[in-house]
Amino acid sequence: MADKRQQARVQGAWAAPKKQPAAQPAVAAGSHQTPGQTWRNKEHHLSDREFVFKEPQQVVRRAPEPQVIDREGVYEISLSPTGVSRVRLYPGFVDSKEADWVLEQLCRDVPWKQRTGIREDITYLQPRLTAWYGELPYTYSRVTMEPNPHWHPVLRTLKHRIEENTGHTFNSLLCNLYRNEKDSVDWHSDDEPALGRWPVIASLSFGATRTFEMRKKPQPEENRDYTYVERVKIPLDHGALLVMEGATQADWQTPVRRPGDHALWRNVCVQWPSGRRHFRRLLQPTRDAAIWKIVAVVSQLPVPLNESP
Repeated sequence: MADKRQQARVQGAWAAPKKQPAAQPAVAAGSHQTPGQTWRNKEHHLSDREFVFKEPQQVVRRAPEPQVIDREGVYEISLSPTGVSRVRLYPGFVDSKEADWVLEQLCRDVPWKQRTGIREDITYLQPRLTAWYGELPYTYSRVTMEPNPHWHPVLRTLKHRIEENTGHTFNSLLCNLYRNEKDSVDWHSDDEPALGRWPVIASLSFGATRTFEMRKKPQPEENRDYTYVERVKIPLDHGALLVMEGATQADWQTPVRRPGDHALWRNVCVQWPSGRRHFRRLLQPTRDAAIWKIVAVVSQLPVPLNESP
């Protein structure tokens, strides 16, 4: 008997204590909840965690505001795998009185001619007059300009002045005359293979102020859509010089638009392509080139001056 009691005590020491039943919440007298009422109470406590459906918001894509450049300086307008696109603005490069005289000489003495262009195998008269100066012919947009080594002395003087200030060398010239509000040129780049990889463009403006516009070429995935590309606007006053360098011609386009107000105006654009030493280097696509333009815009014919610059 003593052994049985000792065995029971040992077994009781190792035995787990009995679990007491969990206490049930007190229910007020006279109240009774059905299972449905209990579920509705739970819904009430979780109401702040309910899922609310919202329509997805549409992403609105807006065209960027154009960058306005109207002060003297050097501006890097873009950086891409092609390279840095850079412009230099020199307001008042030619003073107003001299600019009037230059404009008169160009309108009177340059051998202007209206040429026939070709677009999608359709010929048309270009809405401007053109002239070429240089020892070799120049072809752009399927139009070939014949050699003309007889430089006007005013153009030669301006060329030397630009060379001294920019450090670039120029030895040929393309002139464009926009006679009135009906003349223009569409968006384009001066990226002909003969000009090399990174041609330099120097544009000298005369006459009434015009807004020089630029737009960046879209990425391939944009499918030639220019709606959302970067844009630049540069007001060019009488005698202002604008130089475009680097990858500008590879990555950007420019036009000469018709004036929106239909005011009478005249525009003379003169371009000089050049290689480092000789124009023949431009015929090799691996060479860089430099061009300078004279762009003249006048609201009326210039007043003749009897003095030289």
